[in-house]
Amino acid sequence: MGSKIKTIKRTIGNRRHEIHTYAMATLGSGDLNEAVKTPVDIEEEEWLAVNTIDFFKTTNMLYGSISEFCTDETCPCMNAGDIVYFWVDPPKIKKPVKVTAPQYINNLMNSIEDKINDTSLFPEDDREKFPKKFHKEVKNIFRRMFRVYAHIYTTHFEEVQKLGEEAHLNTAFKHYSLFCIEFNFLSKEEFEPIATEMIKILGEDYRPLIEKKKKERKKSFKLSKIFKKKKDE
Repeated sequence: MGSKIKTIKRTIGNRRHEIHTYAMATLGSGDLNEAVKTPVDIEEEEWLAVNTIDFFKTTNMLYGSISEFCTDETCPCMNAGDIVYFWVDPPKIKKPVKVTAPQYINNLMNSIEDKINDTSLFPEDDREKFPKKFHKEVKNIFRRMFRVYAHIYTTHFEEVQKLGEEAHLNTAFKHYSLFCIEFNFLSKEEFEPIATEMIKILGEDYRPLIEKKKKERKKSFKLSKIFKKKKDE
């Protein structure tokens, strides 16, 4: 059974509501490269907080549109091609466990929702400071959300095309990818399962930021089998 669309049970302060409005206006301009950059008069933490919530909602909605095709039977593991992601969620689940794709994504969305609703991590009051661990937590949220896109592109892209959602998915993923690149949230190694698709969507100018060089590929080849088994953070 597919993942249900999550609802954020929280409000944001007036300042962050203004930032959200600004972000949507910038996004509407069509220049995604500029839309991901932190405005000069906005603190980076505030920009990250507002965009984390927006990207979570978008990613959750996109997966929800194809969740009927992503079942325990069709997707017995959370994968992106031959890369398998194991679920871990300290302190509750310390040891990586293999779960179906719907279970993984449902666990992930619940985990992100809990973090966003945690006012000690995402303060509601504009006057409250963000905790020291904020950047680390946000980076991990984006790293894990990437796996949802990787699974959709490698496993469910035909369904996306049949539903007529290809343009919507590509635009949302382009925005998400540019944001990750802007804040250095993911490594080339993490991009690897869908690097080819990313270059097609973002353009050749981004190849050096996404794709490993030949020397880098040779170095990682010997560890590829281990790497495939340990995508569990």
